[in-house]
Amino acid sequence: MARNKKPLPIFEQVTITDVAAEGKAIAKVNDLVVFIPFVAPGDVVDIQITRKKHSYAEGKAIRFHSYSDKRSTPFCEHFGTCGGCKWQHLPYEEQLKYKHKQVTDNLTRIGKIALGEVYPILGSEKTTYYRNKLEFTFSNKKWLTEAEIGSDKSFDCMNAVGFHIPGMFDKVLDINQCWLQSELSNQIRLSIRNYCLSHEGYPFFDLRNQDGLMRTLIVRTASTGEIMVIVVFYKDEQDKINELLTYVAEQFPQITSLLYIINSKCNDTITDQKVEVFKGKDHIIEEMEGLKFKVGPKSFYQTNSEQAYNLYKITRDFAGLTGNEMVYDLYTGTGTIANFVSSRAKKVIGIEYVPEAIEDAKVNAALNNIENTLFFAGDMKDILTQEFIALHGKPDVIITDPPRAGMHDDVIDTILFAEPRRIVYVSCNPATQARDLGLLDVKYEVKKVQPVDMFPHTHHVENVVLLEKKSHS
Repeated sequence: MARNKKPLPIFEQVTITDVAAEGKAIAKVNDLVVFIPFVAPGDVVDIQITRKKHSYAEGKAIRFHSYSDKRSTPFCEHFGTCGGCKWQHLPYEEQLKYKHKQVTDNLTRIGKIALGEVYPILGSEKTTYYRNKLEFTFSNKKWLTEAEIGSDKSFDCMNAVGFHIPGMFDKVLDINQCWLQSELSNQIRLSIRNYCLSHEGYPFFDLRNQDGLMRTLIVRTASTGEIMVIVVFYKDEQDKINELLTYVAEQFPQITSLLYIINSKCNDTITDQKVEVFKGKDHIIEEMEGLKFKVGPKSFYQTNSEQAYNLYKITRDFAGLTGNEMVYDLYTGTGTIANFVSSRAKKVIGIEYVPEAIEDAKVNAALNNIENTLFFAGDMKDILTQEFIALHGKPDVIITDPPRAGMHDDVIDTILFAEPRRIVYVSCNPATQARDLGLLDVKYEVKKVQPVDMFPHTHHVENVVLLEKKSHS
């Protein structure tokens, strides 16, 4: 016989006290810490507990008794349902304050190290329309909001083009306007959606049953004004594909690279898929400080172009290059940082796991007539070894920009063996960065810390740290 679950409690008139990880806020009820999304410190709310553990609980605000003065009005109609931009209800200055605190808290609590000089966080000049890439999903399982469910409307059409609902793999929120990418991106998405809904033979993808034609839409924009649109189909129905893409090309002559992919796999990744050019080029060009970067459909490029430039300038400045240094750029991606700093270094060696990214890095070096970079593809811990350093020379400076998981212990050991004078550690996850800094502390001390906000209205924060070899090491 099944046990009846005990109903989860409602806590009334609770004051929100602080901001926590993953964009949620914190309240304390007796000795219980409760995490709640979409509220601000100073709000007084009733909380419905949705999940309870021994030492903490998760919940949602079901009634507001009073609003915090640290609160702004969300500008997006999808706020509170969409998984992105969860901090719209916080003024931007408050967001920056909490991100800065997140960095310093992580570095001191996890890394347990002295921090040197911590600079004020560098905010983004653009707080809307700052992204250069967005991916939208087609689904025949539209997510209905609480307001829609409570209305008298009947929903005969359950097709949606938008973003996945967090924790719901087959549910997609139909996006009317997204504030993350230029208005042209909204126009392209809505135009394609309306065409598919008004013409027969364009069923939206059924994620659960793996059927349909329309799968995903990727829009990439460059600071040069070039635009790439990639439409991903599940089936190779050439007549339907040609009709749709001809319509898109006619409606949006600004598109410089119109591509499509047939992806009949179970997952949405396109890294192993063939890309077909329908019209225009197979790439777009980004530009930074006179350098040109070729960005293909599978290329990684920082999604906030303006802040990427600031991030790279800080990295180059922290590296303290004079033109005589051997630089290792670890997790180089498409070689953006390596090529960016190359004019001030003797030689730059870039290492990256993804072979296609390394090919892009080589192309970008050639595109800019850069001859002092060398790129290697492979698992970092397998490539960066003592033998590799003996062959190519000890680095004077190491720049490292690892994925969210941070660096493998073997990589850290090799860095400690190499003993560069300076290490510039760029991170999108201050928690794993702090762990790695704690391991590097045996030979290095933190001299400078510069947080950078790449993603306004989210809890994500980038951080750049300069380490210098301790004098007794």
